[in-house]
Amino acid sequence: MENKHPPNEEHIDREMFKMEVNLDDTSGEWLGYVMDRLFEAGANDVIYSPIYMKKNRPGVLLQLLCSADKLEDMKEILLAETTTLGIRYYPITVHRMERRFIKVETEWGPITVKQGVKDGQVFQSSPEYEECRKIAQEHGKPLKQVYAAVWKQL
Repeated sequence: MENKHPPNEEHIDREMFKMEVNLDDTSGEWLGYVMDRLFEAGANDVIYSPIYMKKNRPGVLLQLLCSADKLEDMKEILLAETTTLGIRYYPITVHRMERRFIKVETEWGPITVKQGVKDGQVFQSSPEYEECRKIAQEHGKPLKQVYAAVWKQL
């Protein structure tokens, strides 16, 4: 399935849903698989948080963010792939900042940096992890050294 990303310009998304389920009897392997399935089906974000449920049982809170048109797909996956018997979901508004992508040259090659922009000013920069990881592995360098090289150029 095609994962449609939100546009890069600043905008307010009023057609989003936050969904959540509490799980106290789902294995860690299943959770990884469920996350992959949700992202493949178009979830914008998926997170897990440790929680304590009734009778003081440890569990996991699965939360996801998706567009309204993906709501039914997400429900299907959650019911099929987890042990939940109920799903909470509610509409949510998301204010997304403008995103720009630049290339920064390092001694090991270029690395993409995602920048957050507000009113024409960069307020956040984040090197792309996968590119940094690949360079660190290929050149036998610590990951933090690759990040430092990017920050130095910025």
